[in-house]
Amino acid sequence: MRTFKTESKKLLDLMINSIYTNREIFLRELVSNASDAIDKLYLKSLTDSSMGLDQANLAINVAFDKDARTITVSDNGIGMTEAELEENLGTIAHSGSEAFKEANAEAQGDAVDIIGRFGVGFYSAFMVAKEVSVVTRAWGADECFRWTSDGVEGYEIEPVAADDPAWRDSCGTSIVLTLKDDTEDASYDEFLSEWKLRELIRRYSNYVRYPVQMLVTKSREKERPADAGDDYKPEWEDYTELETVNSMTPIWKKRASEVTDEEYAEFYKSTFHDWADPARTFSLHAEGTLEYDALMFIPGQAPFDLYSRDYEKGLELYSSNVLIMEKCADLLPDYYNFVRGVVDSADVSLNISRETLQQTRQLQAMARRIEKKITGELEAMRDDDREAYEKFFENFGRGLKYGIYSSYGMKADELAGLLLFWSARDQKMVTLREYVAAMPSGQKAIYYAAGDDRDRLSKMPVVQAVLDRGFDVLLCTQDVDEFCFQAMREFTAKGLPKAYADDAAREAAEKAAADGAEPEVEDRTVELRNVTSGDLDLASDDEKKAAEEATKANEGLFGAMKDALGEKVEKVAVSTRLSADGAPAVITSEGPLSLEMEKVLASGPEAEHAPKAVRVLEVNAAHPVFEKLRAAQEAGDEDKVALYAGLLYNQALLVEGILPEDPVAFASQVCELM
Repeated sequence: MRTFKTESKKLLDLMINSIYTNREIFLRELVSNASDAIDKLYLKSLTDSSMGLDQANLAINVAFDKDARTITVSDNGIGMTEAELEENLGTIAHSGSEAFKEANAEAQGDAVDIIGRFGVGFYSAFMVAKEVSVVTRAWGADECFRWTSDGVEGYEIEPVAADDPAWRDSCGTSIVLTLKDDTEDASYDEFLSEWKLRELIRRYSNYVRYPVQMLVTKSREKERPADAGDDYKPEWEDYTELETVNSMTPIWKKRASEVTDEEYAEFYKSTFHDWADPARTFSLHAEGTLEYDALMFIPGQAPFDLYSRDYEKGLELYSSNVLIMEKCADLLPDYYNFVRGVVDSADVSLNISRETLQQTRQLQAMARRIEKKITGELEAMRDDDREAYEKFFENFGRGLKYGIYSSYGMKADELAGLLLFWSARDQKMVTLREYVAAMPSGQKAIYYAAGDDRDRLSKMPVVQAVLDRGFDVLLCTQDVDEFCFQAMREFTAKGLPKAYADDAAREAAEKAAADGAEPEVEDRTVELRNVTSGDLDLASDDEKKAAEEATKANEGLFGAMKDALGEKVEKVAVSTRLSADGAPAVITSEGPLSLEMEKVLASGPEAEHAPKAVRVLEVNAAHPVFEKLRAAQEAGDEDKVALYAGLLYNQALLVEGILPEDPVAFASQVCELM
């Protein structure tokens, strides 16, 4: 027995038990090696026309014997001599394919794609096999050799006699794995089935460029006997047939003009196990220092577990048409976690084996380009097919908003333009840019209201007050909306028609445009304001003056109301946002924490420690109720003032969708008033 070169025991144990963690990839590695062997033979035929190689006959064969507990992977590639067996399989981590690839780099092209790289893939066979036998015959050689090892101490190389059943009549290699016995912790019998082997080939090696063939069992109806009577019942029989079980040509390598929408949809549904067609399909082909192909899909519906902790994002990553990772999370940002697809590149940096990916600038460059492509496709969908985009946003918009919030607003420039919100004025979904473009002169901010119900929000006094002034309000009903806007703080609408300070400037610009000049555009940055927060600065000078006078004239009343409400409010003030026929009072907040944010935080896991909004009770001095308050204060009826203050406060809370702290006491107060 010959011993392995290098520190055989330690290194081989590392190869088998540490580098690879998923034992089922052994078949992927052996099929990839077989593909390389055929590629080498084909490349040789390109420079030696006397070989007379028939490319149509090049194939890889996979078979199993359940009784003998063996799996055989055969190819009719270039084969190996005794010296090559010694060099390639006797020296661990020596890659014959890698050396061949470097030596023949200029001769390779689209027709040849050597997969191997590190020379450790072959040893993955020992994860499932207690013995591996390699029978090979090199091109042009008369001798056939067998390499045998148990993967522990060493190996043997011996010639194969012509009368040996293992003798090969032509060049190529056959690898026979004798599987390990089952244990309590591991079952190896699962690999001794037609279904399992076909499933592994289709998952990992479906796009290897050569046919991977297997004898598969099929069923057919027996021929009806000539003398069969009317009561004859059809009989069926099983038979085996050699079948190609891989697709060979990746759909992402084809030109878009060669693939129909139906074929893309079928690939998407079968690959990613979705019953609905994708909402959008797009591809990316990069050339230069880093070459790769990508085919991506935006699902037509959100998976049920999209927002659960168990959901895994990522694109399928292939290297030279061989599946490396089923979900490469590093290729997608979290806010695009819904995108499905494949990326294929021979240039990705693998770490020792095809199972481990290095974190490199190459991967980062691919991720940036993919992110930019996804953003561009979403923008195109938003502009060209609004109905489809609104459906997409209904499914996945929450993730885009969370992307802005989780990045502390750093991703707002990329994502804010993709957001949609319900316009209270226009009664439809609008983008932030559309909102800003429709703002009347004099409007200083984007106004929004956050809550859990659109209909309730539209009826809120603070919303109506803004609408009455001719300004639109965005109605936000997702719990992440308020946090998203707080992270953004402002929005810049780019490329809007320029707003002119006076009629003369506008007329001059219109004349210039009529003479052929390009219309002037500008970027407009506006603040985002919650209609329940602080002073919106919507009041006229006269309204502000009237509020100041009312506040000064009723300091005693407001002080008594504040004393009655205690720590529930920071202060009681005259509202400048409510009209005479509006609500008698509203609850607003001061500082960064709004009432809606308080509600969301209070429903979370840290509800006991959730912060509270700084509440302000704004009273409508033009409402008849205010006169009742003044009358009670002037009459010295402190109990009635306290009663009215509590009723107004709890009523304002209900309008905000917040239950009074003591609903029973509130009901009693209403009954007392009645």
